[in-house]
Amino acid sequence: MYQLNEEIEFPSPLTANEEGIVAYGGDLNPERVLLAYRNGIFPWFENDDYLLWWSPDPRMVLFPENLKISKSTKKFMRNTNFQITFNKSFTEVVNACAKVKRFGQNGTWITDGLKEAYKKLHEQGHAYSVEVWQNMELVGGLYGIDLGNIFCGESMFTIKNNASKIAFIHLVKELSKNKYKLIDCQVPSAHLKSLGAEEIPRSEFIKYLN
Repeated sequence: MYQLNEEIEFPSPLTANEEGIVAYGGDLNPERVLLAYRNGIFPWFENDDYLLWWSPDPRMVLFPENLKISKSTKKFMRNTNFQITFNKSFTEVVNACAKVKRFGQNGTWITDGLKEAYKKLHEQGHAYSVEVWQNMELVGGLYGIDLGNIFCGESMFTIKNNASKIAFIHLVKELSKNKYKLIDCQVPSAHLKSLGAEEIPRSEFIKYLN
């Protein structure tokens, strides 16, 4: 496995092992983190002292034109009093995502180091959030990295039923208006598959980044 050093660089994601790990080590310098996403690699670990960088194969993505919204979801959207905002409370969204308990994980992968890196990337205009509000309370949302024509979804949370789903749908519609190629969903999820996401070979995904 490739060990990163102080140089801000990554090996080809095609060199990842069977698990999808490309490299370990390095740091969470925002420049390094952004370079990772631009190369089809993302950070995923539970301890800032042992950084892991991944590029799984296959890769789950959603092409905006393939978004699926069920009849029940459409009805819910018509009747709900949710309000949607973009980039209004980025830090709050990241913190809420970090509190979500994930099956099979001892803790959160959104460590303090990653929170700080994402905050800096947000300040630089590279990380965005979608917020869902109900009666002025933040009840759901998501955030991710914006590569200009590809959005790399990082995490989502929901307090009220369907809140994160509604955030995702509004994100996709907004990206579709701006001619984005795809949303990188990273790893398989039945929830995202039901919304139209699909798995493609890593080699094909990498081509979209170039």
